[in-house]
Amino acid sequence: MTFSHRARYWLPLIPLFGLLMGTYWLNQQVLPEASKSDSSKRHDPDAIVENFSATRLNEQGVPSFVMAATKMLHYPDDDSTTLEAPRISMLSDGQLAIHATAKSGIVSSKGDEVFLHDSVEILRDANARQELITLQTDYLHILPDRDWADTDRAVTIFDAHNTVHGTGMEMNNKNRTLKLLSQVKSEHVSIKK
Repeated sequence: MTFSHRARYWLPLIPLFGLLMGTYWLNQQVLPEASKSDSSKRHDPDAIVENFSATRLNEQGVPSFVMAATKMLHYPDDDSTTLEAPRISMLSDGQLAIHATAKSGIVSSKGDEVFLHDSVEILRDANARQELITLQTDYLHILPDRDWADTDRAVTIFDAHNTVHGTGMEMNNKNRTLKLLSQVKSEHVSIKK
């Protein structure tokens, strides 16, 4: 079998191969471009710290704000920081310390706001003149620089003899004021002598 004889068998397949290649090329032109991985749109932590603790000092070098958590995660895409089981202490000269705990929390990108979520509990220490006070809510917004905390959710405040329910609260730690904003109901249990 000579070359011309072999070519005669393959010659009818050449247009078919050309049609096949043209169809493949055309198909590639109309397919959407494969999506490229854009890591800037991902919400993955770039830093994870276990048993995290940070202390802010006042001008005299005395601790004024302490924040701790079992785990802290920082996300670079939105510069947010989340906290697992956060614990916060607000300390003022000559005033009783206030401590807050929650199941989770978020710190703003500038670090000037803290948002506590889920089973938030606030304790004001006791002394010889004042009893321990406990506040419970589902959400608390804290401004550490202003010694301020607030919520728009239901709040329950109790000590050894009183239980107060309300909706919305503003707490100024500098002035030691606590204001319930609406739907306030109080129960008092008298001391038996």
